[in-house]
Amino acid sequence: MRNSLSTNIKLLLLAIALIITAGTFIYTQSLVKDLQKRETQIVQLYAKSLEFIAKSQSESGQDFTFVFENIIKRIDFPLILTDSSGNANVYQRGIGLKNIEIDTTLPQKELQKLLQKKVEELAQIHPPISVTLGDTLVINKIYYGNSALIQKLKYYPYLQILFAVLFIVIAYVSFSYVKRTEQSNIWVGMSKETAHQLGTPISSLMGWVEILKMNYNDPVKVIDVAEEMGSDLERLNKITKRFSKIGSKPELKEKNIYDLVENGVKYYQRRIPQKGMNVEISIKGDKNCKAMVNPELFEWVIENLIKNALDAIGNKNGKIEFKLVDSETQIKIEIKDNGKGIDPKRKKDIFKPGYSTKKRGWGLGLSLSKRIIENYHQGKIYVKNSAPNVGTTFEIILKK
Repeated sequence: MRNSLSTNIKLLLLAIALIITAGTFIYTQSLVKDLQKRETQIVQLYAKSLEFIAKSQSESGQDFTFVFENIIKRIDFPLILTDSSGNANVYQRGIGLKNIEIDTTLPQKELQKLLQKKVEELAQIHPPISVTLGDTLVINKIYYGNSALIQKLKYYPYLQILFAVLFIVIAYVSFSYVKRTEQSNIWVGMSKETAHQLGTPISSLMGWVEILKMNYNDPVKVIDVAEEMGSDLERLNKITKRFSKIGSKPELKEKNIYDLVENGVKYYQRRIPQKGMNVEISIKGDKNCKAMVNPELFEWVIENLIKNALDAIGNKNGKIEFKLVDSETQIKIEIKDNGKGIDPKRKKDIFKPGYSTKKRGWGLGLSLSKRIIENYHQGKIYVKNSAPNVGTTFEIILKK
């Protein structure tokens, strides 16, 4: 399902890119045609001017300044004026040769040969325009090419496509690398999180087994140990359920939020003294607030937030305070600690997989918490406020 959706999105983006490229190509070619049409009209006007000059040669006192100033000088594309047979004249520069680069130091025969070759090249670009005297007598032919602007516009779409393809390839390779790196971090983090989750109850069970070996003749002690082992086995079962729900749509049930928060708090309250820490955890607010949640996953979020707070508090005396606010449409859960706080520049990074400020951390707890609250419960979790060396307040919002 996800692969199909990803493929459809890629195809859609490719189709959009092709449409944009095709639109740019068509629009640019339309501009080129309009400019070519304008230049053809200039050549035709130039031909008409030459016809007018030819007809007026027998008349004296004619002023051809307008033709030279307003037509010939404004021609910015290659142009060669030949005789009726298509032969160019090397000596007619200024009127008959425009924007044609030739080496005047070459012998006349070589210049003539080069000029004729240029005439053939221009004939491949546009058909020549004839200068006639009367209705049928052709006295000259005008061969012309495209201006530098048209040449640039003709190749512009191809350059744009080339750069677009290079950009897409570089972007695809870069994003693929980032995605692979992120997936690798997630898998590494998940494996470490699994080991961490399983490590505590398994270590505890191993300890109880040793106690059983030493006190197998004491029925009272055996019963106490059996109860503790049952508690650890229940913990293992809960961990199994948590991981089994990651990646699938969990079942949501109406549960008492205060009770679920209290369960997570009690789990850590029993272990804080063993860590040699002095941290007080308290819960305030409505004890009867309820919402649609998955209990195993929601308790996991609470435990992750407590663990995150404990890491932030470190060795100093600490406080972690839960505050539940019940309104008509939603339940707000504030988790406040007096730890080292979060750098304001890092607030957006703390929920990213793999991000951690701890040397031995794997940065998956808050990322999992965000996924559980926002993806599975359609709620919201964010840093409400934080200040260095003052503490941090997280807030969870659940819909009722």
